[in-house]
Amino acid sequence: MGSKKVILTVLGARPQFVKAAAVSRQLQAFGIPEIIVHTGQHFDQNMSDVFFSEMSIPAPAYNLNINSLNHGAMTGRMLEQVEEVILKEKPLAVMVYGDTNSTLAGALAAVKLHVRVIHVEAGLRSFNMAMPEEVNRILTDRISSLLFCPTDAAVANLKAEGFDGFKAQIVKCGDVMQDAAYFYLDKAKRESKILNELKLSNDFVLATIHRQENTDDPSNLKNIIDGLNRINRETRVVVPLHPRTRKILEQMGISPEFTVINPVGYFDMLMLISNCKLVMTDSGGLQKEAFFFGKHCITLREQTEWVELVEHGFNRLAGPNADTIYHAYSEMINKKSNFDIDLYGNGKASQNIAEQLKLWL
Repeated sequence: MGSKKVILTVLGARPQFVKAAAVSRQLQAFGIPEIIVHTGQHFDQNMSDVFFSEMSIPAPAYNLNINSLNHGAMTGRMLEQVEEVILKEKPLAVMVYGDTNSTLAGALAAVKLHVRVIHVEAGLRSFNMAMPEEVNRILTDRISSLLFCPTDAAVANLKAEGFDGFKAQIVKCGDVMQDAAYFYLDKAKRESKILNELKLSNDFVLATIHRQENTDDPSNLKNIIDGLNRINRETRVVVPLHPRTRKILEQMGISPEFTVINPVGYFDMLMLISNCKLVMTDSGGLQKEAFFFGKHCITLREQTEWVELVEHGFNRLAGPNADTIYHAYSEMINKKSNFDIDLYGNGKASQNIAEQLKLWL
């Protein structure tokens, strides 16, 4: 099909919009037209017009409103509707981010119409195929023409999988999350009131639990809560917790001793990360954001995609084990490290992507 010199960006989750905002700013600066499609995967009433204006994010041209379905049904519906948008807009390439169902659906819809796929955050591996995200990222990488890798480890993963022999270009660009975190911090300082509301200084532990492998496994969840309760007796622990997880805890008869708050927006989260003493999380993104702001991190999983953080001693894998979690806390809470090392591009990843796309298109 005859293509227009435009990039169609497919997004579905709130963090993807934050990352894409950093890249979109650079695409505009380099004169590269972009059309944004929101699949609706993460249905979030906070993602209103206010969200887009406050975050300086271009509003999506299309909102497909596909959510609250099982993995197969959701991916299939997205594939069908993204295909319709591609046929209508005739983009030169489709750009996707990360490892959600929206990522895979956007990539599949494009490649089946012989439209090139650009994958931002390519090459990441947890080596745990039980994670839906791992399946999504592996399949998306394999059908992409341009692979933007955030780290050396991501590049090495692709090479180990034989990508040098595929018709694909691999580019190490850095991590766009770092660009976004640095860009939004000043605005967060001006607009967030969460530190005052919770009466927090900088002597607290920030923890999050959201992965299904932890929230849907009673043993894992109980172990994590026990570990955090024990830590809270020494250092205040603050946990933004999804209502669904709160309900599971109530059903299990588990009462957290630490401070539980409702999920927070990006600005509030930036203030919590940049002011805490230590981060504990099962989130991939938060592991990196801890590093961006010079904080050590304990990962409540058995593996991480961000192996360089573990290798350099900024991150410690604890898994869902109460004793291991507490011992990791004891080791990391007062640890001193030099965070002045360029692991993720020092905030220039989006510019690197735009420069490469200008040449590629």
